[in-house]
Amino acid sequence: MGLYKGSLILFYCLFLSLLSVRAQVKTDPKREFRGVWVATVTNIDWPNSSRSSTAEQIKELTDLLDFHQKAGINAIMFQIRPAADALYANSREPWSQWLTGKQGKAPEPMYDPLEIAITEAHKRGMELHAWFNPYRATFNANGVGISAEHITKKHPEWFLNYGGRKLFNPGLPDVRAYIVDVVLDVIDNYDVDGIHMDDYFYPYKIHGQTLNDLETFKKYNNGINNIDDWRRNNVDVLIKMLSDSIHTHNPSLKFGISPFGVWKNKGQDPQGSDTRGGDSFYELYADSRKWVQKGWVDYINPQVYWPFGYRLVAFEKLVEWWSNNTFDRHLYIGQAAYRINEAGNLAMKQPDQLPNQIKYIRQNPRIQGSVYFSSRSLMNNPLGFTDSLTKTYYRHPALPPPMLWLDSVPPNAPQQLVAKVQKKAVILNWKTPALARDEEPVYGYVVYRFNDSDKISVDDPANILHIQYSAETTYEDKTVEKGKIYKYLVTAIDRLKNESYPSGDITVTAR
Repeated sequence: MGLYKGSLILFYCLFLSLLSVRAQVKTDPKREFRGVWVATVTNIDWPNSSRSSTAEQIKELTDLLDFHQKAGINAIMFQIRPAADALYANSREPWSQWLTGKQGKAPEPMYDPLEIAITEAHKRGMELHAWFNPYRATFNANGVGISAEHITKKHPEWFLNYGGRKLFNPGLPDVRAYIVDVVLDVIDNYDVDGIHMDDYFYPYKIHGQTLNDLETFKKYNNGINNIDDWRRNNVDVLIKMLSDSIHTHNPSLKFGISPFGVWKNKGQDPQGSDTRGGDSFYELYADSRKWVQKGWVDYINPQVYWPFGYRLVAFEKLVEWWSNNTFDRHLYIGQAAYRINEAGNLAMKQPDQLPNQIKYIRQNPRIQGSVYFSSRSLMNNPLGFTDSLTKTYYRHPALPPPMLWLDSVPPNAPQQLVAKVQKKAVILNWKTPALARDEEPVYGYVVYRFNDSDKISVDDPANILHIQYSAETTYEDKTVEKGKIYKYLVTAIDRLKNESYPSGDITVTAR
């Protein structure tokens, strides 16, 4: 990617200064998706080493979740299938080499990373989205280090060799059915909040290499005459199959995709963005706009990894384009925390670049949040960016935005809130409300606390004391100050974070 030179740097800094003034918006919305990608492929984020012990890996994972909880993150995109392998026990595919050092080798002592990640994320009031790479099968084409139980050994006819790797052939009906079954294994066995896919559909183009799928095209073209259109249709068919299957098996489950940022450039199609970069439609055969338009995904999470004002793909132009093409689905912007310390990238090294991106995003009511790549980048706190999240932009908790097309019925309000005052603590108890009209049980609760002189309002996230993803009807507040008067109330939430009316409030004096 090109970078600013010479006098353009001065222009860029002035541009950001003006933008910063314009972007003075409320820094703490109550509803916002705040995600982070936790990549396991080649041990990018977790585990630190495939040679780590079970105890070390579990501690690394819980420490990672603790860090992101403190930073204000409320959703983890956890990569569980990097290359037709598994970081979870209930899988038809072999254990990942990036977990144990050898593909097919189970952890010793045995544990299930996905089960632990879900449980621990929910304890911390964070969603867990299971992240799949749909088509990548190996990182080499010769089978070195591949388990005898790997799908490339069982069905070698399903794969294409490209770029020194094996990839599933998306044109084969058996491949699509297999990928759907792999995803359903997770849906049927784990309490995940969402299914997430990244940008790797057909491979990024490599000069001098050709996809050898002509015979598949001849056999399965279904009347489509153009091989490029056929490839895009293959991906469309898989996305539609996944959407139908996911929502049939679990109507409350979110399905989202994180495509390459540019769908099409305006020079390629008048409906495209005012950009001049690579694209997903022609290069990856991924018609990401169509998936949103057809309602096949619940959220789209484009990777907008460029700075403001970049001459080929300006952050602000691409964000605006996507916000005009949401078709009433959620839009979360993928932000490039990993590029902050990228060598030579002067634009991303500006300390206010990513903070101003957050402000810009929040100005647009058609955007519901952000997802950062990646976990390790945030944990390294480049240029103090994570400190800015913790102290400013994510200083108060936020509930994920509801998806009313999946569920629009909130729970009933909690009943009979009571408080017991102890030394340096207040213990709250309440009664589970009656089932809502959709008969969905309560999934969790939000506890609000107010000072004696505060206005009672559940709209201000500054009043949120605790978000819990469990049906327990008690909470202990250990942050009270002796002699202060507090008011509490509680609301109930369902699986998709629809929120009830509040319980009646109760007033106590701490001691």
